[in-house]
Amino acid sequence: MKKQLLSATKALHGEMKSWMGHMHQTPEVSMQEKNTSQFIAGVLKTFGAYEIVEGVGKYGIVASLKVGDGQKSIGIRADFDALPIREENDLPYKSKIEGKSHLCGHDGHSTMLLGAAKYLAETQNFNGTVRLFFQPGEETMQGAPAMIADGLFERFPVDAVYALHNIPGLEFGKFYYREGATMSAVDNWEIEFTGKGSHGSMPELGIDPIVCGSSLVMALQTIVSRNISPWKNTVVNIGAFQSGDAGNAVPQKALLKLSIRNMDNEVRKMVLDRIRKITRAQAEAFNCKYEIREGIPGTVLVNTPENTKWAAQVAKKTFGEDRVTDHAAPLMSSEDFAFMLEKCPGNYVMLGTGEGFMVHHPGYVFNQDLLPLGAAYWVSLVEEYLI
Repeated sequence: MKKQLLSATKALHGEMKSWMGHMHQTPEVSMQEKNTSQFIAGVLKTFGAYEIVEGVGKYGIVASLKVGDGQKSIGIRADFDALPIREENDLPYKSKIEGKSHLCGHDGHSTMLLGAAKYLAETQNFNGTVRLFFQPGEETMQGAPAMIADGLFERFPVDAVYALHNIPGLEFGKFYYREGATMSAVDNWEIEFTGKGSHGSMPELGIDPIVCGSSLVMALQTIVSRNISPWKNTVVNIGAFQSGDAGNAVPQKALLKLSIRNMDNEVRKMVLDRIRKITRAQAEAFNCKYEIREGIPGTVLVNTPENTKWAAQVAKKTFGEDRVTDHAAPLMSSEDFAFMLEKCPGNYVMLGTGEGFMVHHPGYVFNQDLLPLGAAYWVSLVEEYLI
């Protein structure tokens, strides 16, 4: 166990809580994080050692620090977007923005990396280049693709890239690793049916998009139950069905919002194709017009086995064998860090938060005692990789 390092990052705890408190009180949702980005860049500039590039993929930041003559490089990524959800907590640093809040802990993730950044700038106990990727827009799966499209890995090359996420319900302070497919590909779609409005007393004069949409909701359930092997993991969730304003009218339109998740990219292709075909068939059956608005194509998060084994060993060396699990269960949640892992080897680890509400719940609270642990983990990866 690296007691000296853990003591040093614990000494930064008060400062880190201050940074996190500021971000938590002033949340900005995905791809609108102008002020949050400026705040993070401002903190980084106070450390004095980094070459800082802002505006990567709109609001992304890359902070680079080269020490010595080492040729290796490592990237560490943290996200910083909030959610359009009202916070139901009585924290002293509760969100001041109505309807927006950091209920996924991304403010904590960026704070951990800022803590590590300060320690690394002061000690510079490595030989090579570390690049810190502060990323917007994770919740909408836009941020990582935007930074990649803006030349992230060409302009700021790294040999490997790493990230983490806090997970409530897992043992506090324990690191959960998994090789290979770890998180699902998510596709967020909208399907809109257009019928013909009429008075509710004369439905024969209209074309009801609610009936069409309702039939689609039920028909889509057959994909998982009848088209997918029970040994495969797939979710087709209709989270919103919006139509009409009055009980005595046939509405003109109906909108369905879907979240589709798959752990296998080939299965994903088949599932999406079935949704397209079933939607078309339902629209024809009920004489409705339809439009499918497909979001950013998803991809499965696949941890590189060699990098995962190595990162787990570093965590064991830093925190002790009992604080690491090598064979964590996969999650059907999704992460746009998956796009970075398609371009560069690396690992995404889950860090246990302990008991509490799950992320995205209005009562979720990020356990600030994790901050020194996350910072110490990042420092250890850098110092062990850049020898």
